[in-house]
Amino acid sequence: MKTIEQKPKYNLTEEEEKKLILREYRSLLRLLKDKLKPGDKDLIRSAFEMAAEAHSSMRRKSGEPYILHPIAVAKICVEEIGLGVRSTICALLHDTVEDTDVTLQDIEREFGSEIARIVDGLTKISNVIDVKASAQAENFRKILLTLTDDPRVILIKLADRLNNMRTLDSMKREKQLKIASETVYIFAPLAHRLGLYAIKTELEDLAMKYLEPDTYKEIARKLAETKRERTRYINEFIKPIKEKLEKNNFKFEIFGRPKNIHSIWNKMKKKGVSFEEVYDLFAIRIILDSSPEKEKEDCWKVYSLITDEYTPSIERLRDWVSNPKSNGYEALHTTVMGPRGRWVEVQIRTRRMNEIAEKGLAAHWKYKEGSQSENRFDKWFQQIREALNSKDADDSVAFLQDFKTSFLAEEIYVYTPKGDIKMLPAGSSALDFAFAIHSAIGAKTIGAKVNHKLVPISYKLSSGDQVEIITSNKQSPSEDWLKFVITAKAKNKIKEALKEEKRKIGEEGKYTLHRKLEAMGVPMYPGNVETIAQYYKLNSNLELYYQIAIKNIDLKELKDFKVMGDRLEAPAPPKPAESKTESAPPLPTPAKDAELIIFGESSDKIVYTLANCCKPIPGDDVFGFVTTGKGLTIHRTNCPNAPKLMANYGHRIVKTKWAKNKEISFLTGIKIVGIDDVGMVSKITNLISGELKINIAALTIEAQEGLFEGNIKVFVHDKEELDELVRRLGEVDGVESVSRYDTEDISK
Repeated sequence: MKTIEQKPKYNLTEEEEKKLILREYRSLLRLLKDKLKPGDKDLIRSAFEMAAEAHSSMRRKSGEPYILHPIAVAKICVEEIGLGVRSTICALLHDTVEDTDVTLQDIEREFGSEIARIVDGLTKISNVIDVKASAQAENFRKILLTLTDDPRVILIKLADRLNNMRTLDSMKREKQLKIASETVYIFAPLAHRLGLYAIKTELEDLAMKYLEPDTYKEIARKLAETKRERTRYINEFIKPIKEKLEKNNFKFEIFGRPKNIHSIWNKMKKKGVSFEEVYDLFAIRIILDSSPEKEKEDCWKVYSLITDEYTPSIERLRDWVSNPKSNGYEALHTTVMGPRGRWVEVQIRTRRMNEIAEKGLAAHWKYKEGSQSENRFDKWFQQIREALNSKDADDSVAFLQDFKTSFLAEEIYVYTPKGDIKMLPAGSSALDFAFAIHSAIGAKTIGAKVNHKLVPISYKLSSGDQVEIITSNKQSPSEDWLKFVITAKAKNKIKEALKEEKRKIGEEGKYTLHRKLEAMGVPMYPGNVETIAQYYKLNSNLELYYQIAIKNIDLKELKDFKVMGDRLEAPAPPKPAESKTESAPPLPTPAKDAELIIFGESSDKIVYTLANCCKPIPGDDVFGFVTTGKGLTIHRTNCPNAPKLMANYGHRIVKTKWAKNKEISFLTGIKIVGIDDVGMVSKITNLISGELKINIAALTIEAQEGLFEGNIKVFVHDKEELDELVRRLGEVDGVESVSRYDTEDISK
């Protein structure tokens, strides 16, 4: 198991600690200097003293006094998010109710109901009643409920998460994995959606540092190595632009900044390229001093000066000045061909736009006067409110997944036939669009015309599409529709319609049951109906009525029930018929010494299965996941499903490590791309089987137009052997790229 380098051990004396706390507190006050009104300093002092007193006996995992955490969170709120005095008080108190003897009543008495309400929103749920439900997902939903009343809750929560990520070194490895996964799964996309780009990129980088430490270090090393050369290139690129801007009397700032490690890694994965082939490792940013009425005009003038100097890539122009993103982001992005044939991304924005890009939602309160972007935030909150209040939102994990696809995805812009613009999450279908217009239209949709061409309701929309919905009064939602939609509104409305349909059909079953119970002389009390539903293992009375109506249940077993006065008592549940049960496949018992060592309740070796989604092999960084019915499944920490599993079911994660063993071979797959040359196949097979003595299970190579793509399944003993194979194949003449299968089920 790889570890992140640890900080030196904490060893301050009591006197030094007091000085440190005071120094941090004073630096917080300095940050707030411009925002303090009469009386504010006393309130902040009271909050600090209340928190310091409450947390006095507590320490963080690193050994430092706990109070440093709330102060650090408050500093992030002020300095990096741009919040004010009331949020500072809430940040200082954010852990008191959950972790100490301080109550919400104490906070309300001292600071008023507004601050008490925000602190309540920040307090985690300590005891979730349903053990199967995910405490994290439930807790997140509670925060979102408060978010729609007061967005400061989520902003302080993000500051809390950022400080936790910055200080994750002293946590245990499994805790690091869980917190990092949760961060990348939900908190980084949320920061992005709220327009906090700097925080979003830092959260992603910090999460990657723990989830994929090797790759993170490798990219960081290469960025450091290429820094001087990059700086030289940026200066060469900027020089002529700077001259033009000065000549045209613009007041501006211009600089290059490297892309964050996580986004470089994403690009490498998406495009299947090496670090050296990622062309936009940095972006040039131009920030203009413009008056509000000239902002748009100035941005376009600067765009034309840049494209006079360098040739732009037309399809890479992003105009968020005319049409800001839903999180209020405004800028012009263009990619141009710079010196020595290298593509360079240039971002043009004004001071106001830059502040909104850095401080996101908090900056909107500053520029609130009925601006378009403010309305967009309001609309977004309204949509979240609808989703949260939906009757069907009881499964918190499903809700969290819907929230992610509906509210945190990048958005696309589509048009109605009249030219009105609608904003939808990327990946939306024509059916999502229909529900976005109106629930009644969505429910009757039979097809759509996209750019005047007839398409099915499942058609995926792209930005710029013009969509006309075709409806029929005979149409009604079906179960299939849930596969075609990603927005929470569409999903909830379809589920409601299906439930309503079930209710109508169920009326007949209800009548049938009523007659049967009448014949037995038993009243149809809800308790009696529940007893019958439980006997048939159904989760609601409605489901029971529905199953009776569609003749899946014939109620023959009612004769075995005991009548106790007005009450029914169920017999022992019947044994399920053999033919209907599917016994779970037996877990493979690995040979001796192949087992994983589980660090948990007991360190005995136990049986496990390897996850098909990522096919781990010895040497991979892995974790165990306790599944229902299948025992322990082993996943790689960089498995595509890992963030979702760890973010939603942290309580089922088990720390897992490979035992040393060379006897067992594991099937894995590699993808190889290169130039289609004579003898290429024999070069590859000679290297694998001949030189490296690795067993090939299957080999398919397809050549097309001068290129070949090969998929090779091999048996290796561990990751070292696989890494060596990938390295050696990469050195073969004509081979362009070699990579391990990431998500494919190679057992097929």
